[in-house]
Amino acid sequence: MSEIKIYVEGSTGRITLTRPEALNALSYAMCEAMEEALLAWQDDAAITQVIIDAQGERAFCAGGDIAKLYEYGLQGDFDYARKFWKDEYRLNALIANYPKPYIAFLHGFVMGGGVGIACHGSHRIVCETVKIAMPECAIGLIPDVGGTALLSRVPGKMGLYLGLTGYRMNAADSLYAGFADYFVPESSYDALKDALIKAGNTSPIEAFSSAASGESVLADWQEKCDKFFASDNLAELAKAHPGHADMDKFWSKAMMHNAPLSMLCTAEILKRLNPGDDIETALELEYRFTYRSMDEGEFLEGTRAAVIDKDRNPNWQAKSMMDISDMKIESMLAEVPH
Repeated sequence: MSEIKIYVEGSTGRITLTRPEALNALSYAMCEAMEEALLAWQDDAAITQVIIDAQGERAFCAGGDIAKLYEYGLQGDFDYARKFWKDEYRLNALIANYPKPYIAFLHGFVMGGGVGIACHGSHRIVCETVKIAMPECAIGLIPDVGGTALLSRVPGKMGLYLGLTGYRMNAADSLYAGFADYFVPESSYDALKDALIKAGNTSPIEAFSSAASGESVLADWQEKCDKFFASDNLAELAKAHPGHADMDKFWSKAMMHNAPLSMLCTAEILKRLNPGDDIETALELEYRFTYRSMDEGEFLEGTRAAVIDKDRNPNWQAKSMMDISDMKIESMLAEVPH
């Protein structure tokens, strides 16, 4: 089976991820195929909109194919990952700036690279099974694929919390945080796609959408989160608790398992970004980190622990945030050769 299906129905360009056995993890070939199609369709007057969806029940896309990046990195070939990230980020920017409606049907896990190919689109539809997250700090990376741009626009300090902890948002959360636009029950997805293709435009979406099932946990946590992150000193915050049992659970887990370097650099990037900044500004900062993430960072060890050996016990070089200097953070986010 191929990894991706790209075709046209009526005036609608269709992209379907067809790698359900790997939770539709995004490979280099999939990125290249998507970019080629989107570039062709944006100048084709016969194409009025794009729909992206995915096969399988468990995930729209659970992230990039980091096992392949690990394989090359372990051999000392850092350029493969650097080229993948650079090309992937170009695709993310293309989606964010796409001149035609880009309609994403999200279900199950939507993480990392999945966020990058879905949540920058113009019409982002979620259902009751969706779980959206940016968990990159757990593998020695930072929220990338333009994720920091999305996080910078979340109300208050909640974007920082989401980026540091990798908290999994439900449908109501994703609408509250601005990662989605519409809620449609998954049972209505096929009917909505048919209606969109028949109409050749996005007008059917409103009729199918409704209030999200369930409540937004993030909305309930907002005030406590803003108070907790009022200080910019994450190292000091690592010793404290927000005073909310559920929120504290995710924060404590992040402190125990996520890479301290990744968390501090994530916070620094979000500090530098403004809600109105374009995706290119965010991608540039993200690439500075990912460019160095193998030889100067913790990506290889984080991927080993989470994906390869699956022992969930990474041996981070820095054991706590207190062990990381401001100079190290600056060096990870310094400009890179182009």
